[in-house]
Amino acid sequence: MGKVSMVMFDLSGTTVHDDTGVRDCLYKAAVEFNLDTTPDEILLNMGTNKIHLYQFLISRAQGKDLKIEDFEKTKDPETLEEATTIFDRYSEIMINHYRNEVREVPGAVDTFKWCHDHGILVATDTGFHRDVTTAIMDGLGWVKDGLVDVAVDVEHVPGERGRPAPFMIYYAMSELDVQNVHEVIKVGDTPADMLEGYNAGCRGIIGVLSGPRPVEAWGRYWHTHVIPSVVELPELIESEFL
Repeated sequence: MGKVSMVMFDLSGTTVHDDTGVRDCLYKAAVEFNLDTTPDEILLNMGTNKIHLYQFLISRAQGKDLKIEDFEKTKDPETLEEATTIFDRYSEIMINHYRNEVREVPGAVDTFKWCHDHGILVATDTGFHRDVTTAIMDGLGWVKDGLVDVAVDVEHVPGERGRPAPFMIYYAMSELDVQNVHEVIKVGDTPADMLEGYNAGCRGIIGVLSGPRPVEAWGRYWHTHVIPSVVELPELIESEFL
């Protein structure tokens, strides 16, 4: 069936433990600025650029019928200033959260090591901006220790167009000289992850059940496999992709 050259792993909920902490930080900032949203609405639309997420939520609160499939296609300059203000407060809350509590999803490091032992490059991507991503990587040491070959965030791509757009996957491929997207597997726990993998044309799009979102939230989007967590990924790759 051909080789696998790279796996693109999501962070929060997939490789980084999340028991709704990210959602709660996003919601706390929203409440401080009286944004009319709910924790469930935030949870469903996570995995995306967080400034754009607040723009999305502001527009939804104004009665606009927006869908996550069109998340990065919708440009609304009128909401940018308000969204950025809320985002700045969220960043403070989120960084403090990760400085005090950041840990791997059990088995993530072992899976990274297995990938490297089998000639597969390890990339991560996220809807976080650079400061939050740095706090995670500093806390876990994954880049420093060579466990992650490239850690991509929304600031790496033009216009900070995060998921569900495919550009963070393409950025990682370029950085690691992976020239065929059909040698790439995407792993995540959100609708945005599934749509990103689909939009990129990845060979495998694998949903994990380790995040706070129920499978019903993301399972209706195109994916190839579902596994309990990343600890099961090596067995799946060996049985289905090698």
